[in-house]
Amino acid sequence: MKKIVYNKLIRDKILEIIEKSNKTASYKVINDSEEVQKLLLQKLREEMDEVLGATSQEELLEELADVLEVVYRIVQVNGLEREQLEKIRCAKREKRGGFEKNIFLESVEE
Repeated sequence: MKKIVYNKLIRDKILEIIEKSNKTASYKVINDSEEVQKLLLQKLREEMDEVLGATSQEELLEELADVLEVVYRIVQVNGLEREQLEKIRCAKREKRGGFEKNIFLESVEE
């Protein structure tokens, strides 16, 4: 039997999916909040790498959805709410703008 080592945080239903495919998973539930934070940040990096490697619009949307899911969990783990995140995003957009104009800053002279 072939063993593949993942050592990463997974979505909640992945174990069910593995079991339905007649495979056996070795896993643990992480309860340490610092460890969860660390693993979520690793997961965010992993998902961002997948965004960067996307080769189609469909794949890009899938990976961006994964990024959002991880970001929302990070917000929740820190005792915050999505509404707070969205409020801050909107305020920053109002004050500093978005990214629609594709402006690339080369330098600033003092």
